[in-house]
Amino acid sequence: MNNIFLITKREFLTQVKKKSFIILTLLAPLLLIGFGGVIGLMFKANESHSIIEVVDKSGLFKDQFKSDDKLNYVFVSAADEKSKVNNLKGNESLDGILILPELNGHDYEALENNTRLIVNAKMGFDTKQKIVSDITEVIKKEKIKQLGIQETQLNSLDKGFTLKTINVSDNNKEDSDMAFGVKSGLSILLMYVTFMFIIIYGVRVMRSVLEEKNNRVVEIIISSVKPFELMMGKILGVTLVALTQFLIWISMSVIGALVLNTGFSPFQKNIPGGNEELTSKLDVTQIATQVSHSLLELNFPLIIFVFIVFFLLGYIFYSSIYAAIGSAVDNETETQQFTLFAILPLTLGMYGSFSLMNNPDGPLGFWLSIIPFTSPVAMIARIPFGVPAWQIALSIGLLLGTTILMIFLAGKIYRVGILMYGNKATLKEIWKWIRG
Repeated sequence: MNNIFLITKREFLTQVKKKSFIILTLLAPLLLIGFGGVIGLMFKANESHSIIEVVDKSGLFKDQFKSDDKLNYVFVSAADEKSKVNNLKGNESLDGILILPELNGHDYEALENNTRLIVNAKMGFDTKQKIVSDITEVIKKEKIKQLGIQETQLNSLDKGFTLKTINVSDNNKEDSDMAFGVKSGLSILLMYVTFMFIIIYGVRVMRSVLEEKNNRVVEIIISSVKPFELMMGKILGVTLVALTQFLIWISMSVIGALVLNTGFSPFQKNIPGGNEELTSKLDVTQIATQVSHSLLELNFPLIIFVFIVFFLLGYIFYSSIYAAIGSAVDNETETQQFTLFAILPLTLGMYGSFSLMNNPDGPLGFWLSIIPFTSPVAMIARIPFGVPAWQIALSIGLLLGTTILMIFLAGKIYRVGILMYGNKATLKEIWKWIRG
């Protein structure tokens, strides 16, 4: 145990002292936010402002179309139709001409068949759909008038029905849509974080083993320690690196959330229209209150416990596989034929867990959260929705037992493979190492 502790300490200090670790840990959240902002600006920069001249021969659509910052309607006389169409090509100040024919009686089908949009260049799908939506809305209002239905009556018919759901298995608590959304968001977040950390740091263990093997440093190290102690030290050392980085990111997220929470109101007041336009469209305070209330109703001590246990066991389980792979090959190119065995089950568990949102207690969710190869992500995905204690205990027991078995098997592979050079390992040879 003393040797494992020393190797763990060495591996941990070696990793955290690297400039790449410090830069990535401190800048990764900021880069992620900046990357999202750049993507948003790219979408904003690619938005088009279209000017459409409208020839309304029936007068039905006059003053019914509403222009906005993306689409501007300009009504022109029907007498200018021919000249407008002839001069459209090459006109950079005009994007198209919408020709709405005469409406004979209530023949809306003929109106639809004879309506034309003439453009001088390719028009975006969103712009075209906006025009279609505006025409449809006007025709809909005309049909309502013909039927003698008042707009208030129509709004009453379109009014949705709110169904309150009471869960008797959860102390008669109400299952609201907001609570379900919060649980789903938390489920996806925890699952994705677990998946990414296991893959990223598992590969880091593999590369560390492979680097020491290629540098022949391992030959010196194992003269003082056993191969199993070296492997466990590397796994535990990188585990501490992952936890350190994870805790730093959590702290930065909490501090950032507190700063944004206290600074949002003054910031909003400085935005033009921030108090009127933004507030009228979105009641930020109400939504934040509902989200906070939904979060407070969750069993966070249990969620944190399950997250830590399954994250650590899952990481050690898959890191053992990666360590065995790193010891069995001579270069990173050869790792590709083996890493699929580590990535595929975890990926299957993650994508299979997306279906749990509709039925967390279904058979798929149960088996994915019980089978050790998929439980590190599936159980974490289920836990915000509530999981029976016996299922959690069973899943932890199976994962713990399988992790110990995997460490034992990986140790056998590591013991032989770490000193093998120039011999491409095959599955048959690896099986011999395990049996030996």
